[in-house]
Amino acid sequence: MTQGTSDPTPCPTNDSSSYIPADKDTEFLQRDELRPIRIGLELLKPELIQKEEHIESTIVVFGSARLQEPEVATQALRRAEEQADHAPHDRALQQQVAIAKRQFELAKYYDVAREFSRLVSSTCQIDGRCNYVIVTGGGPGIMEAANRGAADVHAKSIGLNITLPHEQYPNPYITPRLSFQFRYFAIRKMHFLIRAKALVAFPGGFGTLDELFETLTLLQTGKTDQVMVVLVGRDFWERLINWQLLVDYGLIAQTDLKLFHYAETAQEAWDLIARHNGVPAT
Repeated sequence: MTQGTSDPTPCPTNDSSSYIPADKDTEFLQRDELRPIRIGLELLKPELIQKEEHIESTIVVFGSARLQEPEVATQALRRAEEQADHAPHDRALQQQVAIAKRQFELAKYYDVAREFSRLVSSTCQIDGRCNYVIVTGGGPGIMEAANRGAADVHAKSIGLNITLPHEQYPNPYITPRLSFQFRYFAIRKMHFLIRAKALVAFPGGFGTLDELFETLTLLQTGKTDQVMVVLVGRDFWERLINWQLLVDYGLIAQTDLKLFHYAETAQEAWDLIARHNGVPAT
């Protein structure tokens, strides 16, 4: 036996990240190989919470995050005009005035979205039932207006926010228990339509168009038949999209134009949805 040797000092195993239980190891859960697990969890968590909150059916409201309520849009237009008046030859400032004027024209839809949500929520969330609950992308603009309308009548509404490279915060009118944040667009889209009886699209940009055409595609291909699509603001939508051109080129069928309907007011939109689903309209 060699003189002067001693037993090696034990190495503490609990200092290693491998010792952390897998479900508590957040760094491990972010690995690329764990993507299927994250997707499953992202699908399941909002589903379970909505069941616990007794959400039976929903109406999806989409529209631009950039549309402001009329008073705010009026102030923005005044500021743009004042700046342009001090530099009448600045083309960029003149363009900002033109945009501000169009934004002001669209600001009326903030009030329409708020009124629509107020009308639906007060009609359908009665006697403890949660039918036709308003669900939005959780952000500002039209989404805020829709969540706000539900809050006006002390009703529940849902916000499905998503992590983005730039900061995005949920608007303050979402029911706190029903405010969700997603990592994956695909799972977020699934949650928009799982319980949806209708999609109501207000003027909007890429995000609104993405959801609109996704839903129309699902309807056209027969993947769903329960979602009614209502476009609010016929003039805007017909100027934006030449639907008949798609028909004329044989890219869609004439009957595909029956996959969506137009409305101008909150009441018109709700009447269309209520009639389609056999709900007594107010």
